[in-house]
Amino acid sequence: MPERLVRPATIDDRGRVVDTFVAAFVDDPALRFFFPGAMYAEQAAVFVGKLFDRRVGAGAVWIADGGAAVAMWDAPTAGTPAEFEDPPAELPADARARLEAYDAAVLSVLPKGEHWYLGVLATHPDQAGQGLGRAVMAAGLQAAAATGLPAFLETTNPANVGLYRRTGWEVVAQVPEPLPIWVMTQ
Repeated sequence: MPERLVRPATIDDRGRVVDTFVAAFVDDPALRFFFPGAMYAEQAAVFVGKLFDRRVGAGAVWIADGGAAVAMWDAPTAGTPAEFEDPPAELPADARARLEAYDAAVLSVLPKGEHWYLGVLATHPDQAGQGLGRAVMAAGLQAAAATGLPAFLETTNPANVGLYRRTGWEVVAQVPEPLPIWVMTQ
């Protein structure tokens, strides 16, 4: 596999990151739970734009090949990962309620101590299968290893569980409601 250009994202990468996320998650169980129907693209863009804005200044967002893949991490903090801060006010009340229910379910099984959190891993479908996702994920895993802290993620896509296992992640918790969620660590 050729070496990919992986670098920290800047605010200038926002548009490409949002586009990549919206395209990559079009059939994702969680995103379709949060944003069902015809408003998916618009609402998912608002959601991931806020996640990006909360994280980009911390230097824990990595992109590959100009944003064809993105990994948004939360570096260790004593507080709640950015992923689980208040849902964007621009979203409809029903979408915010679904996000809050999901967040509560995941937070109930995440460790309370410091850890790295991989909130978003997305590769644009046009670039899938080229190792870009692994490359951007590796940047965050290296940062976590350098601190000696564990890394965690969650997924609602059963196919992703196997993909993550092949890169060293292990399931540490499962949550059945509001939809099946696997929490994994490395």
